[in-house]
Amino acid sequence: MPRNVSKSDLPTKQCPVCDRPFTWRKKWADCWDEVKYCSERCRRRRSQAQDRSSSPDT
Repeated sequence: MPRNVSKSDLPTKQCPVCDRPFTWRKKWADCWDEVKYCSERCRRRRSQAQDRSSSPDT
């Protein structure tokens, strides 16, 4: 990321666990394409999100 970029111009993604948007962080500069979860907590709870999305709605 270039310097002097406003926070509103940073790329964002949607967390599949909590469905909240999260923005690019400097520590993710090298691996932004691989980042899927907004936090460690969501990464640990990812199996619950998979169960929720695979269960049929009745």
